[in-house]
Amino acid sequence: MSEHFRFALEGLAHAFRTQRTFRIQVGIAAAVLVLILLLRISSLQAALLLLAIFTVLAGEVLNTAIEALVDLSSPEPHPKAKIAKDLAASGVLLLAIGAALVGILILGPPLLRWVRTFFSPSVP
Repeated sequence: MSEHFRFALEGLAHAFRTQRTFRIQVGIAAAVLVLILLLRISSLQAALLLLAIFTVLAGEVLNTAIEALVDLSSPEPHPKAKIAKDLAASGVLLLAIGAALVGILILGPPLLRWVRTFFSPSVP
């Protein structure tokens, strides 16, 4: 395994260990993957969902890196450090909103059909 790949895996492990939001996002991603399989989503739609998932996860990792750099360069509270952290977090929020909208557009209709089928009375 290349050293760079090992560093990347260590970064992911750090994010998973230390970032509650990252763990929540991984859990949501796993739930979406299950829905992709259960609802038999098309390959194109699955690709869009995977792109949205990995974009949010990458954004969260970058946000964590920015926060670490800001903490390193400005250990004491500073208005500009707060702005940098807030902007990085805002970027992840925007990515998450976009991913949620993609998920609703793609998974919403088949999920509603499944719920209606599941809860509709069976005809004898």
